[in-house]
Amino acid sequence: MNLPVIAPVHDADLAARLAHAIDTKTKPPGSLGMLETLARQAGLVQRTTQPQVTAPAILVFAGDHGVVAEGISAFPQDVTWQMVENFLAGGAAINVFARQNGAALQVVDAGVAHDFGPRDGLLDRKVAHGTRNFAVEPAMTAEQCAQALAHGMALVDALPGNVVGFGEMGIGNTTAAAALMHKLTGIPAADCVGAGTGLPPEGVLHKGRVIAAAAARHAHVSDPLNVLATFGGFEIAMMTGAMLKAAERRMVLLIDGFIVSSALLVAARLQPAILDYCVFSHCSNENGHRQLLEALGGTPLLNLGLRLGEGTGSALALPLLQAAVNFLDQMATFGSANVSGQAG
Repeated sequence: MNLPVIAPVHDADLAARLAHAIDTKTKPPGSLGMLETLARQAGLVQRTTQPQVTAPAILVFAGDHGVVAEGISAFPQDVTWQMVENFLAGGAAINVFARQNGAALQVVDAGVAHDFGPRDGLLDRKVAHGTRNFAVEPAMTAEQCAQALAHGMALVDALPGNVVGFGEMGIGNTTAAAALMHKLTGIPAADCVGAGTGLPPEGVLHKGRVIAAAAARHAHVSDPLNVLATFGGFEIAMMTGAMLKAAERRMVLLIDGFIVSSALLVAARLQPAILDYCVFSHCSNENGHRQLLEALGGTPLLNLGLRLGEGTGSALALPLLQAAVNFLDQMATFGSANVSGQAG
């Protein structure tokens, strides 16, 4: 399939103009820290010295995983569809934070093992009723993976704004994410796994053994798309496609936690320039996320001990992005405020 081609954002002239605009605000140089980095990044992405946050959206992709048959989750698979119902009822953390911060929330059935029927607020893009068990066979066919990627691209192509955050829901998806991380970075499986929804230490060890054995079974798989199809989930693949399209459209991407970062890892192996467009919302408390961020070269905005998923980190980072573009647009310069440029 034809995937988006993403251009790096670097523009030396624009970067210099953004630096001048930031440094002449009424503050000591660098005193707004990462907000200055965010403002510069938003300007480069949007190709302007006056970036804006327009119609921000958060997409939450839900899917089930056949690998739960290996006993790698503390919760039953039914929790996936039950949490989707909670999203639709407006009762989940992501609903609260999206409302609070003015983000449109879209919930996508990428491949939940449940029939919802037509539902207000639910985008039905179900590829299948969950993936297959990657401990035994590839999680999805190449055709299913391509379908998920295409759905993700089309969903983002229909968004009206210039900022999109990503979230997910799927019992077993920390195992899929850890497997993708292990295969694409070479980091040992034991260092990629964590408690997920609450596994005890022996459960975490078991999860690592399942991933290591599956990686050995599928040792011949190395191409990023084949790795995604073999170990990923429909929600992860759909996010990967959505991210690629968002960067092609020169949107700012708000990256949530461990599972969302695993989708980005695949996207970055396909199109490395996508990282220029990404804001890393937070460092998750899920074991492995810190190393995954390092592999992606990402610096997280927040470190709150989160490990919920759902796009909650994306929603919490949105007001920081808004603050960054607001200070660039609204803050006085030394000249306009008649303040000495040496003040500080």
